[in-house]
Order: sequence, then C-alpha cells, then structure tokens
Amino acid sequence: MTIDSLVLGAGQEVGKSCVVVTINGKRIMFDCGMHMGHLDHQRYPDFSLIPKPEPNPNFDHALTCIIITHFHLDHVGALPYFTEVCGYRGPIYMTYPTKALAPIMLEDYRKVMVERRGEEEQFSSDHIAECMKKVIPVDLKQTVQVDKDLQIRAYYAGHVLGAAMFYAKVGDAAMVYTGDYNMTPDRHLGAAQIERLNLDLLISESTYGTTIRDSKYAREREFLRAVHKCVAGGGKVLIPTFALGRAQELCILLEDYWERMNLKVPIYFSAGLTLQANMYYKMLISWTSQKVKETYSTRNAFDFKNAHKFDRSMIDAPGPCVLFATPGMISGGFSLEVFKHWAPSEMNLVTLPGYCVAGTIGHKLMSGKPTKIDLDKDTQIDVRCQIHHLSFSPHTDAKGIMDLIKFLSPKNVILVHGEKPKMATLKGKIQSELGIQCYDPANNETVSISSTHYVKALASDAFIRSCSNPNFKFSKSSQEDEHGSNSRNNNFTPRLRVSDERVAEGVLVMERNKKAKVVHQDELLLMLGEKKHQVRFAYCCPVDIGNLGETKSSTTNDGQLCKSETCSRLLRQLSAKLSNEFSQGNIQDFEDHLQVESFHVSICLKNNCPYRLMDVQNKSQEAAFFCCSWGMADEKLAWKIISICQNFNVHQHKQGCL
Repeated sequence: MTIDSLVLGAGQEVGKSCVVVTINGKRIMFDCGMHMGHLDHQRYPDFSLIPKPEPNPNFDHALTCIIITHFHLDHVGALPYFTEVCGYRGPIYMTYPTKALAPIMLEDYRKVMVERRGEEEQFSSDHIAECMKKVIPVDLKQTVQVDKDLQIRAYYAGHVLGAAMFYAKVGDAAMVYTGDYNMTPDRHLGAAQIERLNLDLLISESTYGTTIRDSKYAREREFLRAVHKCVAGGGKVLIPTFALGRAQELCILLEDYWERMNLKVPIYFSAGLTLQANMYYKMLISWTSQKVKETYSTRNAFDFKNAHKFDRSMIDAPGPCVLFATPGMISGGFSLEVFKHWAPSEMNLVTLPGYCVAGTIGHKLMSGKPTKIDLDKDTQIDVRCQIHHLSFSPHTDAKGIMDLIKFLSPKNVILVHGEKPKMATLKGKIQSELGIQCYDPANNETVSISSTHYVKALASDAFIRSCSNPNFKFSKSSQEDEHGSNSRNNNFTPRLRVSDERVAEGVLVMERNKKAKVVHQDELLLMLGEKKHQVRFAYCCPVDIGNLGETKSSTTNDGQLCKSETCSRLLRQLSAKLSNEFSQGNIQDFEDHLQVESFHVSICLKNNCPYRLMDVQNKSQEAAFFCCSWGMADEKLAWKIISICQNFNVHQHKQGCL
C-alpha cells in the first residue's frame, strides 16, 4: 500500500496551501487556500488534477473529506469557490475558532477585491454562508471517526487562534499535516503541542526553513525603539498586518509599552475587522496562552485602552499615530490605501512584522528599499518613508521544524509552504542529520511512499510463559571485566553476576486457519516434526604432559593416548589453571570433563581426532590433547579458555583454528 500526496498548492512556494493525500483508499484534502500574490488562474489550486472516479465523476466521490488547519486566506481562501462553484458537498472539518473566524476573513477579502477594486467576483456572501454550513467543528485531541476506516484528530498548533495540526489514520497507515505552526509561545498564544505518534508521513510547513531567530525580547526592543523614535518625531507608523494574530500580539506589546512610558499617541485599528476579531479573542480565551488565561480573571489582555477605530477621513490628519491596517502584505485593501498617502513622507515609518509573498508590495519593500513602486501602468508611488522589517511571524523557525520532526520521527517527511532554495537546504539537513527520507515537491507533483502494514498475531501459552517467568543465570565477573584487559590484581574477588535470560523473541508462524501466531522456538520444532539442532564448534588443542613427572602414557587398543590416572591429573591441573587465571563463569568438574557455560573440555582419546590439525602418530608419547567444543553464543569465552589451554604447555605448539 502507498500514501500518495498530490501537492496542488504551497509546493516550493508560500501561498494557496492545498495537499490532496490518498491514504489506504481514502482521499483527504488538507487546506484549500488562495495565493495572495496572483490575480489570474494561479490564484486557486488546479482542482482539475484531483482524480474523479467513474461512474460519478464529481468531487463528492473524489474526496472523503476536507480538513482546514486555520483561517488565513492562503489556507481557506479557495474553500467557498471549491464548494459552491466547483460543487463539493462532502464534510469539512476545522476547529471551532476557525469556523467562527474564517467567514469574517473571507467576507473581508471579498469586499476588498470586488467592492473596492472592482475584481470579478469569485464567490459571493451567500457562497460563504452556504460553505460554512458544511463545516463540522472539532475540539483539540477529539478523535473523529469520519467513516468506518478514517479517523482524524486535531492538535494545538499555536500560530493563530484556533490553528491545529491534524492527524489522520486509515488502517495501519498514519500521518500528520501540520498546516502553519509555532514551536515557541508568544504573548497571546502557546506553543504547538502534539503527542508522540507512529507516523508513516509528516507534511510540514517550511516558511522559515533556513532561519534561526534571535531572542524574541531583542526583536521586541528593536520594534518598540523604531516606533517610539518615529512618533516622537511627529511621524506616522503603518503596521500592515492581518486582522488576526500579529495585530493582537503587537498591540499587547505596544499597550504595555505605552503604559510604562506614559505615551498619549493614539493607536488605531483599521475598519471594524480587527475590533470584531478582538471580540472573538475575548470569547475564545481558552485557546490563548497560559499567561493570558491566568490573568483573565483580573484583566482581559484584549481590552486595549489605547487602541481606537480608525476612519478613512483621518488618513491625512496631522500628528503622530500608530495604525494597524489590513492586509498584512500590502497586497490591496486599506493598508495599500494608507501606504499611498504616507509613503512619500520621510517622517513616517512602515514596519513589516511578518512574511510577504512574492508579487506583493510588502515583498518589494523587504527586498531592498525602492524609491518608487509601480502599482499599475497608471499609478506610481514615491517611497521616501522609513522601512523597517523585523520578523514577528507566527511561523516556527528552522530549529522548531527540526525539533518537531525529531520528536515525531516519521518514516517520511514532505515539505510544503516554503521557498524552493530554502526547502532544498532544509531537506538536505533532515536527511543528513535525522536520517529521514524527505521530499520537496513542486506544485502539481505527486509523492508516493509506502505505508505501514501491521499483522495482528496471537501468542502461544508457552511463549508467554517463557517471556514472563524469570530464567536467572549466575556467573562470576572476570578480573578483566572489572579492571580492564591489562589489569592484574592478586586480591581480586570476583563478583557474582546475575542475568535474566527469559525468552524475548519468538517465531512468527502462519497457521492453517491463516491466522498469525508467535510461538516459542521449541514449539516450532514440534509443529514441524523436527528434532532440535544446535551448531557447535570444536578444536583439539595440544598439551605437553612431560611435566607430570615419572607417569608415562601408553597407547591402548582403542587409540587412547593416556591412561585414566594421567587424564584425571591433566584435567585437575587444567581446572586449577582456569580457576587461577579465569574467573568468569562457573567452572564445573564432571571428572571426565570440565564445563564453563556451553564450553566443554576433555582429554582426547583418539589418534585421528577430526578436530586436530597436527599429525601426532610419530610424535612423542608424552603429547596429549584437550578436545574442546562450544556453542555459538560463547565463542568469545571459548577462545579465552583455549588461549589458557595453549599456554598450559611447556613447549608451545602453535596451531590454527577449526
């Protein structure tokens, strides 16, 4: 099975977020945004690329559901067009604050584009209202069963009021689509929060994919210093910002500064949109930061004493002031109207607190201070005002993106909502530092990845018992283990080492009824009607028995190289040698052989032992051999003991290994 992600928007660009993900047969559209820098067909995603099944080739059958992460127009701006013009009638999911605030943003955009700029209407007020009737609101961490196979869950994303990351799972395959998020708290919102999840795919925004922000307090000081300097000189400050999010964040900052400095310069909000937004912030206080919630009982942070409504007639009024005007990128609307009036004066200041997409006036101002800006073929704006750009963006920075990916550790990552070169740099960093496969598709490209498939398996009683019942093993730690290989301590007392060797792994089998089952390895032999086989290694090690005094060995009829008494004395001497030099494990004496773990040593009684590498038929009758064998698990232990056996000889015979 695969997870197919068709990127219809925000592929190697910032704007019109829209990703259609097919996961185990279910097709989900994540976000349905518009591009603020385009006025032609590039404004909306190319919905014609969504596969429509026969015999009902419509979007209702093509999509299982739509999920909207937050109310910004680059994530929700195309939704009324898609539902009311293109004809999608299926379920739409978003959080309660997003459902409350999205229609306000959409209606404000419609008024600006149609009523003030004379653009062709893409959707009407009725379209917006009908679209919102299809929305099913969700709470944070509420698991929603879209159908019998698909479940979704929302997690707090910070960024703006009501923003959420969405988890989706179909069968064993699972993914998260982040939308826009912020990994650090600010003055009015908390940081993104999500659980550790077992994910096949994470689709993450990457707006600031190569930026590591400096201290928030340093940026706040610089912003306040620039604003104060301008109004102290009698100038006007234009802060182009979207009505929800940065406007409230910066107004809280200015409100606090105005009170501390006892400033009387008026602060204004343009039109009624931001005032209406502030009302929703007061209503939805539970979605704000912990500090705002804690102080709510004594003071609502969104009751701005110094902020007032701004009227168009005040644009050319004398005296200093601070004005928050929408939209944030000066792409049209009232912020553009004010900019035309205030830009020609050197006393005034335009401060850009957020990201501006290519094609907007805000982006042109950020790219280098121009002296003139061509609005259209008939309109040119003189730009003599001060330009100040300091990021108060609600997007996370590169460190935050890496932290989230490292925390979730998905099998695959797809980057969206970022500029192409920055995404390429971040992609390389994710792959090299985190070892996670990463993709950065362009618009209208599809990325296919393999999804997880789990098998539910029963466990046999024998396997469960072998896992749960202790199987203690006792051994002594060696001097080498305690003090290192070069240490020798005559007073060393080995410590008793206890290990629990209960079975931790079983064998997965498929029974005749096609059900999977985990069994103990011994059970498998019974099921197959086979006997247990064990691989063992062997080596016949030479030893000189001349040091046994006057006792001589003679060859017996069955090929024995030593008498019983001599063999016994050799084993006792070897046992003493091992006890003196080798303290690891229990040395067990069974008279005819010694044993340490699976290592077994006895006196070889065969002239033609297959594990012997030297021909001893013409050698001295004083030569004997230790015949050694061991299991694979004790290979390291075996060669330690064999080394002791080899050094046991007076005359060392250098042999190879078998």
